[in-house]
Amino acid sequence: MTSSRRDFLRSAVLLSAAVPLAAAGCSTTDPEEEKAGGGTLEKAKSAGTITVGFANEPPYGYTDQSGKLTGEAPELARVIFKKLGINEVKGVQVDFGGLIGGLNAKRFDAIAAGMFITPERCASAAFANPEYVAKSAFMVKEGNPKGLNGAQDPAEKGAKVGVLTGAVEAGYAESTGVEKGDIKTYADQASAYEGLKAGRIDCIWLTRISLADLQSKHEGEGFEVTEPFTPVIDGKEQFGAGAFAFRKADADLLKAWNDELAKLKQANQLLPILKPFGFSQAEMPGPEDTAAKFCQA
Repeated sequence: MTSSRRDFLRSAVLLSAAVPLAAAGCSTTDPEEEKAGGGTLEKAKSAGTITVGFANEPPYGYTDQSGKLTGEAPELARVIFKKLGINEVKGVQVDFGGLIGGLNAKRFDAIAAGMFITPERCASAAFANPEYVAKSAFMVKEGNPKGLNGAQDPAEKGAKVGVLTGAVEAGYAESTGVEKGDIKTYADQASAYEGLKAGRIDCIWLTRISLADLQSKHEGEGFEVTEPFTPVIDGKEQFGAGAFAFRKADADLLKAWNDELAKLKQANQLLPILKPFGFSQAEMPGPEDTAAKFCQA
């Protein structure tokens, strides 16, 4: 799983009026009531609004220059929640590592951050089926002077690797033999880019999607993104699958979301929602790509 799917914890930052936190959008019912229905989903339908947590990480979920909450996950949220009779999506900005904690603390009712499904995260939250799958890539200097093209290359060529704090790529790098001292962690994409630009690292290891978005902000500055690749750790291919996450008690909300997501996939209407954010047909999940699959250890 990748990049932008991080796990570090900081204090939450609430958005301005463009994406306000509405306490009424968060569930306060007890778990048994939610399991039986009439919990978060019914409250959101009644209020006409639902609150989602995001990490301000393009292209997954972020605020644009006008202050609008957008990205692949928030835009998908608007489409699906509208189909469920919920016309307004409000956002709470939290550093990536605080998303699951904030969800379970009922600060918001869903995670709309393109979060990768992992067995560890599945122990704490109920993941929907994925809206995308993603491969890894490197951002390197133009010409790729160290020849970094696959997961094994950084270790074999003694490269210094930049990853996001708490990202799965840190584990990939360590598992493929990169020395701990050569793995540099950064709080966000912008600071990782500055590290690459200053020569403190030889590459940034993230998803192709994240790096393509990062490169689009720095065209002509002497860097490129490699072809995508799939790390193999302990003989297992590491595909990232991004999905919404809900509280485990919200079984009715999870089912309703999955049902509508399945309809979008079957009608080939998912890609048009995600395409403006750099996603392609190659990132569309197949029928076998389910939450259950990626929750398995």
